[in-house]
Amino acid sequence: MESNSICSHIEAVKELKTAKERVCEACIKQGTDWVHLRTCQTCGITLCCDSSPMQHMSHHCRAEKHPVIISSEPGERWMYCFLDNEMVEY
Repeated sequence: MESNSICSHIEAVKELKTAKERVCEACIKQGTDWVHLRTCQTCGITLCCDSSPMQHMSHHCRAEKHPVIISSEPGERWMYCFLDNEMVEY
């Protein structure tokens, strides 16, 4: 993918924020389960994906207006922008 076709929100990420722990912080507090984990590239919180029952990360990104996440799953190297609905591998 050419760099000029990447959205400005993804381009703005210069250093990746990675999961401090491999847990969904909100699911732990609520006693719910998660499927996959994502890490917000604005604030660094790690929360569950949209395949998880509570979908904490997409709720976080919409509420906080934090557009870019990365997968926090082993072996996955991609980031996604909620505002532009764009995904890129890194």
